[in-house]
Amino acid sequence: MVPSPFMEKQTGQPFWMKLEIGQDTGAFKLRGATNAIRALGDVPGVVCCSTGNHGRAVAHAATRAGLRAVVCMSRLVPEAKVARIRAMGAEVVIEGRSQDDAQKAADRLVRDEGLAEIPPFDHPAVIAGQGTIGLEMLENQPDLSTLIIPLSGGGLAAGVAIAARSLNPDIRLIGVTMQNGAAMAASITAGQPVEVEEVASLADSLGGGIGLDNRHSFAICRALLDEVVLVTEAEIRDGMQALYYEDALVAEGASAVAHAALLAGKITVTGPTGTILTGRNLDMSMFTRLMVGEDVMLGDKVLKGRIYGT
Repeated sequence: MVPSPFMEKQTGQPFWMKLEIGQDTGAFKLRGATNAIRALGDVPGVVCCSTGNHGRAVAHAATRAGLRAVVCMSRLVPEAKVARIRAMGAEVVIEGRSQDDAQKAADRLVRDEGLAEIPPFDHPAVIAGQGTIGLEMLENQPDLSTLIIPLSGGGLAAGVAIAARSLNPDIRLIGVTMQNGAAMAASITAGQPVEVEEVASLADSLGGGIGLDNRHSFAICRALLDEVVLVTEAEIRDGMQALYYEDALVAEGASAVAHAALLAGKITVTGPTGTILTGRNLDMSMFTRLMVGEDVMLGDKVLKGRIYGT
């Protein structure tokens, strides 16, 4: 964990960042994937459905364990992430335009080839692996009063919430996600898992459904998160730029949602605060355009460029 003097000045409170961007695969997902694969018995290989970071983690952990790895992805996943997963030795199956479509491909491989599925979030061993982040953060800074957690399928948020609450029952837990296509946020509002239309986002790692038959992460997030906050694409861009220009960190959009919400005034904190920079696996050409204030395309929409603070 490292402090951010810039964000401390902006919030008026000590601000700490957990640098999961330093993991071997560039993202926190390595924790859950490794924990789940270590728990397997004798299997011919593993398969997962992924928007990118979980796929890299499964490929890395499976290779170290000497197992075949297959990663199923939708066509919305950036090609840069697909190429990185292939480069790690995993087979890649592209199917459909949503994570639900990709999940169908993973289900076929489990049924037809006997591969063991490593889900990206809704699995006890995966949730437990991600939860080690919360343990480390509270052990490092036990006075944290607020944790702001990037929210997608809920594996990270569920694990961190359980761990943090076990050490500090009064800690405030806030999930942050993008405004459009946020399945967990919509499901919590609805009171049950629901499907949402996936859209292109700077925080593409937060995309994808949570599964209508979600067994673990939805219930934990609904029970333990105190708030869920939504941020726009422009606010995510501002958060990424603040990380880059103020803290000299290259991080993907999902890593910047806490900064996005705080800088936009959507969250106010009253004590020491921590967040998780979840990953650094992004399209560097788009990142460069964002950092110099150029317009970028998100699907069929244009995100107008500007540089934060100007």
